[in-house]
Amino acid sequence: MRAIRSPEPGGPDTMQLVELPTPAPGPGQARVRVAFAGVNFIDVYHRTGAYPGPRPIPLGLEGAGVVEAVGDGVALAPGARVAWTGVPGSYATHVVAPAERLVELPAGLDARAGAALMLQGLTAHYLTTSTFPLAAGHTCLVHAAAGGAGLLIVQLARRAGATVIGTVSTEAKAAAARAAGCDHVIRYTEEDFVAATRRLTGGRGVDVVYDSVGATTFAGGLDCLRPRGMMVLFGQSSGPVPPLELQTLNAKGSLFVTRPSLFHHITTRDELAARAADVLGAAASGALRVTIDRVVPLAEAAAAHRALEARATSGKVLLDCA
Repeated sequence: MRAIRSPEPGGPDTMQLVELPTPAPGPGQARVRVAFAGVNFIDVYHRTGAYPGPRPIPLGLEGAGVVEAVGDGVALAPGARVAWTGVPGSYATHVVAPAERLVELPAGLDARAGAALMLQGLTAHYLTTSTFPLAAGHTCLVHAAAGGAGLLIVQLARRAGATVIGTVSTEAKAAAARAAGCDHVIRYTEEDFVAATRRLTGGRGVDVVYDSVGATTFAGGLDCLRPRGMMVLFGQSSGPVPPLELQTLNAKGSLFVTRPSLFHHITTRDELAARAADVLGAAASGALRVTIDRVVPLAEAAAAHRALEARATSGKVLLDCA
């Protein structure tokens, strides 16, 4: 098998395509021939050492492919089309995964869409249904609304009946956010997003901010919230947020702040299966649109990371692992 590994934390140039023995699945495991792997900002955090882990660093957490072999106690059969998230080392031609973390792809949904949805789609799902359950009458602010996660959050927020304000950097990304369902789009490169949000909400502020950007948007996001509104920080593409004096939350209106993670929202097989069924089923039916920005060969994974870090993408980036 071939896989992408980084011997030490660092930039994209540390990423190497290596050959490894193709592993056999043990009890409760399945070996999958990877078709596509999803590229996510959490992979950048692992590569740089922002999220410490084993060395060499097994890059990638998400993908889709076909089961090749199974260990004892596994109900899945070879040939099953599956997708997953939370499996380290998914930038590879093969992965061995706990079978309970694999979900079968519904008929009509291809491997590209499956690989594109398992991390960002399930993230959008828990953010909009569990962290702050959106409903008609709510207004949310979505930073990076044209990103892979942002486009899905926008769609699920609209499905819930909420009004959606999105921030983007370019007119092309503004068009993508509008097409996904944004009611209002703010180009933060041309106007102050705090002032624009206040204007769009008649001075009230939004009920919730979904922020995957971090350092450059967090403080301003607090000023976009209504009293008792919620800041949901789920990423840090611009860098980590500085320490927060909790009295600030009182002064700005008894605000709530949370820093959730997908992996705490799919801890059981039942929860993983339920969220995946909702997201993958919606995509298979056409109710949820998956936007794939580009597909990059596995050997060129470093180029995919460079594009992601340069904010040159709109939608999902995938690696072709075949």
